Amino acid sequence: MAELFDERQAAVVSLIQMAIRTAKRCGSKIGICGQGPSDHPEFAALLVREGINSISLNPDAVLTTRVAVAAIEADLSQAGT
Repeated sequence: MAELFDERQAAVVSLIQMAIRTAKRCGSKIGICGQGPSDHPEFAALLVREGINSISLNPDAVLTTRVAVAAIEADLSQAGT
């Protein structure tokens, strides 16, 4: 059934952004687990830019995603966000 769903669909992304922003506003931590961040680096990047606290990854995606996340966090830090 996985081929029927895509976490990058605009409505899903909007709901995830809303959840992250609400958790941040309420002082709560928020994380995500699932296949999306492992399969789609741009989705993981969106989560990081939104301020997610943790991302669960498949073992084969950990190294490349951690490097990408570190780069995004460094860019955000330099930008002052």
